[in-house]
Amino acid sequence: MLETILETTSTEGLRTKEALICIGVALALGLIISIIYIFSDRKRRLSTNFAITLVILPAIVTIVIMLVGSNVARAFSMAGAFALVRFRSVPGDSKDIASVFFAMAVGLATGLGYISFAVIFTGVIGGAYLLLMLTGYGIVKNLPKTLRITIPENLNFNGTFEEVFNEYTTDVTLEKVRTTNLGSMYELTYNISLKKDADQKKFIDDLRCRNGNLNITLCNAETKELL
Repeated sequence: MLETILETTSTEGLRTKEALICIGVALALGLIISIIYIFSDRKRRLSTNFAITLVILPAIVTIVIMLVGSNVARAFSMAGAFALVRFRSVPGDSKDIASVFFAMAVGLATGLGYISFAVIFTGVIGGAYLLLMLTGYGIVKNLPKTLRITIPENLNFNGTFEEVFNEYTTDVTLEKVRTTNLGSMYELTYNISLKKDADQKKFIDDLRCRNGNLNITLCNAETKELL
């Protein structure tokens, strides 16, 4: 059975040697979590500050758990102190949130003295996380896209782009039509799925020939990032 190295959960009986071991292990495991975060998705623009935070976070949680111990009053006091802190950060995606909970869970385990469990937990969850990311689990290769085309008000958009869509796309849905530029133009919003080998530049060039070379925007339907 996995057992705690701490003889007591109260700080009155906490030894310095045991505390240092827990904090040291938390830092080491935090470093492993941070490395997994860095190497799991090299194609993204990773945050250096977030990577450093993942190293420190398990140790901080460990210290908090050891300070609180089994003292209920102390736990409520510390919760009140943390409630006064207003955290500001750039919103991350679900993988970043999972990394934070991962680091906190490791810190909780080491703070309670379950060193062996924390090491095993880090190895199993970290290995699974890295494997899923490197194998591209859940990634849709042909993501639906959002296409916005601006046309002059005197252009009948019904069927104007049909020939181009048939050549480059497998599915097209007109989602929205709105006026712009004080009513002198229309903005058409389509949800499209491009063919596997479609040349996006040539696709846009062919659309420009039909909309009078006005603005055209093509972006991923999920992230709304310009290509």
